[in-house]
Amino acid sequence: MAGPDPAVAALRTAVRPGLAAGTGPVLAACSGGADSLALAAALAFEAPRAGRPVGGVTVDHGLQPGSAEQAERTAGLLRSVGLSPVLVLTVDVGDAGGPEGAARAARAAALAGAAAEHGATIALGHTLDDQAETVLLGLARGSGPRSVAGMVEHRPPFWRPLLGVRRETTRAACTAQQLPVWDDPWNSDPAYTRVRLRTEVLPLLEEVLGGGVAAALGRTAAMTREDLDTLDALADTELAALIGPDGDLPAAPLAGLPPALRRRVLRAWLRRAGVPDLQGVHLSAVDALLARWRGQGRADLPGGAGVRRASGRLTVQLGAPPGRGTGPRPAAPDAVPPEEP
Repeated sequence: MAGPDPAVAALRTAVRPGLAAGTGPVLAACSGGADSLALAAALAFEAPRAGRPVGGVTVDHGLQPGSAEQAERTAGLLRSVGLSPVLVLTVDVGDAGGPEGAARAARAAALAGAAAEHGATIALGHTLDDQAETVLLGLARGSGPRSVAGMVEHRPPFWRPLLGVRRETTRAACTAQQLPVWDDPWNSDPAYTRVRLRTEVLPLLEEVLGGGVAAALGRTAAMTREDLDTLDALADTELAALIGPDGDLPAAPLAGLPPALRRRVLRAWLRRAGVPDLQGVHLSAVDALLARWRGQGRADLPGGAGVRRASGRLTVQLGAPPGRGTGPRPAAPDAVPPEEP
């Protein structure tokens, strides 16, 4: 008796370990595109065998004519492959961070809400090709190694079991199972940087470098992430040892740490203090209070916050300094975070 099509088998193999390792229900996030639809079908087949209930969720962003009807078609398709329950979530998309960033933020919030309400893991259809694009975007941003560490497979409530699967495999799996794929017109619009990476840059790199570029970028992301996770754990230990009861940090012992570790301690400290939207330029300004101390004044940070060095200690000051406004800073175009639900 013949087995499943090789592409279908590859999808089922990809989801099997994560299903076996976890517990509780899974919701497959599906746009109707090939990646998420192939994932949903694989989960519908494998999850019952792993003893895990599996449903689906699709998000209507309301940004294109007929989006509500498309969401309902996708929901019907998810039900037809055996997923239950199937949720249709409607979101209001703002304008912060441009259309891509705003839609991504609204989608992530809606999916996280569904995960909390149903006690479920959200399965996302990001592939190896998506990972390669994310790494290239991170390189272009130049904001440090974390930006090229790519997406992780498990970051509750999200699960990305297809990070080792090529996009061509998901489309082949849909074809083999006669699943009707919806191709979002946004995914072919060259106005978006990620689309041009997908259709122009990566194919050119594959041609010039002789193939295997996407897989190589995926391996690089995985190895970088391992190193960064180790450094982050060391930074957490240092921060716990250095931080005072008032939340201040002593300058001298912090300045003596290796730069890579010192900056991670500062980043964790600032995030703990509630400083929003911290970027590399802000972290460098705070680090200068330690590494290039010349009696300079406060280092300004997003949201009107700042850090001042006085009496040998660093202190976070929340709110705008006198005479300065707190208006929003415009988002950088095509700013794409490492993680994209």
